[in-house]
Amino acid sequence: MEQPLKTSSRKKFLLWSASVISSVTILKFISGKKREEPKTVTMLTQDGKLVTMDIAALPSKKKKITNKELQGWIKK
Repeated sequence: MEQPLKTSSRKKFLLWSASVISSVTILKFISGKKREEPKTVTMLTQDGKLVTMDIAALPSKKKKITNKELQGWIKK
């Protein structure tokens, strides 16, 4: 006697394929490297040009400038 053909083999193949694809997709989202955008700030130089600087390059200690210093810095 012949054994009947297994019709579920195609279903098993499709099920396994779908599970592998979905698990790869989920792992990609979970363990994917997140690209960090460099944090920059745009500043104006003394000669009037715009410069983009990295925030890490700026000094951490901030001091407020006085009005006299500001007026001496701006060249007319």
